[in-house]
Amino acid sequence: MQSSEELSGKGIESTLSRRRQTRIGLYTRRRLVNVFYMSLSLLATLFGLFWLAWLLWTLVSAGLPWLRWDVFTQSTPPPGSAGGLANAIFGSLLMTGAGVAIGTPAGVLAGTYLAEFGRNSRGASTVRFVNDVLLSAPSIIIGVFVYELVVVRTGHFSGWAGALALSFIVLPVVVRTTEDMLRLVPESLREAAAALGAPQWKVVMHVVYRAARAGIMTGVLLAVARISGETAPLLFTALNNQFWSTSLDQPIANLPVVIFQFAMSPYEDWHHLAWAGALLITASILVLNILVRVLLRGRPVGH
Repeated sequence: MQSSEELSGKGIESTLSRRRQTRIGLYTRRRLVNVFYMSLSLLATLFGLFWLAWLLWTLVSAGLPWLRWDVFTQSTPPPGSAGGLANAIFGSLLMTGAGVAIGTPAGVLAGTYLAEFGRNSRGASTVRFVNDVLLSAPSIIIGVFVYELVVVRTGHFSGWAGALALSFIVLPVVVRTTEDMLRLVPESLREAAAALGAPQWKVVMHVVYRAARAGIMTGVLLAVARISGETAPLLFTALNNQFWSTSLDQPIANLPVVIFQFAMSPYEDWHHLAWAGALLITASILVLNILVRVLLRGRPVGH
């Protein structure tokens, strides 16, 4: 007969063996579940990349053959005539610059208030809520709002109305980015400056802004990329102009609206210019996004 010690030893070995098998079973199950969900994630990524690659290939193949020098030197033509997109490119640059010039200072100041002066106050919570609503608002709603605010009251479309609509899109992006970048600045920098007797506004101007400069510029570039292809707000505000115009007091040509109108037209030559314009906007947004990545990687906040 086996002794009690032998029976006890065998029982312990049996228990350990069962536990080991249970752990192996759990590990195998986790590996299988992990492989399953990783495969689903990979398939979803490949699905999205497939459509993106197809879209880019279609855009490049249809737009690149018509991206000629005339596109940059001649104004939009009547049907059946040679021409380019020079007036639309200039109008887009003009309104984009004006929109950024209007929205950026207000956005930086609002982000500074949220990060440095308001922080946890009730007013800051209200500003954040309104900013989030504005950030997620459809651009066509902003266009209709500026149409009622400016176009109806002045009695005509204008480049200034378009720039104001674009500034409303720039504003929440800059506010959010500025607040986030300023919050990433180490508190030790603020404390060191305050210990030297600097008032808070000097700390913000000469220490915090310098540390977060690259991040704030990144937010501005993201805002520019966001408004570069906006069509809906410009349809209600700047409309379009077939001729070369440098005045923001009247309707002015712009690339997104020209692309929309030319693509909807029955004329083949206008379709070619629409493809070339779409390729231009896509390439410019791509360059801006690459520049944002380089700036964000090259200048860490607080260094």
